[in-house]
Amino acid sequence: MNDTFFQEYWWFLVSLLGALFVFLMFVQGGQTLLWALGRTEQQRRMLLLATGRKWEITFTTLVTFGGAFFASFPLFYSTSFGGAYWVWMLILLCFVIQAVSYEFQLKRSNVLGTGVYRTFLLLNGVLGPLLVGTAVGTLFFGAEFIIDKQAIVLPGEPPVISRWATPWHGLEAVLDIRNVLLGLAVLMLSRCLAHLYFLNRIEDVEVRSRSLRLLPWEIVLFLVFFLSFIGFWITADGYVVGQGGSIAVESMRHLHDLLAMPEVLVMLVLGVLLVLTGLLMPLLKGGCRSGIWSAGLGTVLTVLALLLSIGWHGGIYYPSLADPSSSLTLSNSCSSEYTLKVMSAVSLLIPFVLAYIIWAWHALEKSPIQLSEVDQSH
Repeated sequence: MNDTFFQEYWWFLVSLLGALFVFLMFVQGGQTLLWALGRTEQQRRMLLLATGRKWEITFTTLVTFGGAFFASFPLFYSTSFGGAYWVWMLILLCFVIQAVSYEFQLKRSNVLGTGVYRTFLLLNGVLGPLLVGTAVGTLFFGAEFIIDKQAIVLPGEPPVISRWATPWHGLEAVLDIRNVLLGLAVLMLSRCLAHLYFLNRIEDVEVRSRSLRLLPWEIVLFLVFFLSFIGFWITADGYVVGQGGSIAVESMRHLHDLLAMPEVLVMLVLGVLLVLTGLLMPLLKGGCRSGIWSAGLGTVLTVLALLLSIGWHGGIYYPSLADPSSSLTLSNSCSSEYTLKVMSAVSLLIPFVLAYIIWAWHALEKSPIQLSEVDQSH
């Protein structure tokens, strides 16, 4: 077993959690479609009932993703979550108001009113995927941070080894169009997946008809943003670790990494094809209900491949724009080998947890949601 096995194993697990989270953000996408698809109060309640059964899984996956990053790659956690805190605080706020909204929107004694809470859901639906995608974009194109591990032992200095190089603490990521393109691609993907999910779960002719009319436009926008991001990414210069740990710039570094890992490249291509297949199924097969499964699997494979491509193969997964030598790799940002080994043993329980999630999902989704179910629930 080579020295990097546990580092790459945990990067795979973290990447898988991130990929699952991106798929589960169809909940956020569904919240942005509440008024576009639901013209009556009963229809809106059907849509909210469908997404309301899944928002907790999305939130839990996000928390687990952050926890796994903290345990396996603590230097990234302290650098990004501690430095770019304005972005992460906004993301956290978006998901907090989502939880509050689902809990209180239909309470008779709520102070703000149903409309305000549903506006909060709309904000979470738009800003959640957009901010997450923009923040993740910095993994591909870099962020403004500096790391000085000697600072922890210098007398008179605060024991902080990473600091942010700008007073904006992560908000400057929106000034890079490449980051924003990824954020917009994630937003549009969440809406496309929401359409597929509603087509699978909602038994209402009007809602399904509106969804089928909107879906082609959502697909076009998603492809424009996603393919633009991919184009910028594979043609961009990237950092490479040279001999002695020196950092050098290499033209089209990301494309070279993909070609050096054919299994990841195949996963990426297969994932994109599955996403496109799932998105087109309801349009080509008269409202086919099963597109969510093809597109969902494709989303997980695509995001997983993208994240693996920047972490594996000795790559730099968090480039520093302020100081290239501070850029993070798996080897210089991971926990100790002992910690990774112990956590790897615990990770063997993950398949059992996934099996439970699948069982619970199936138990909640035995039949499509109908108007009669909404009337009985409320």
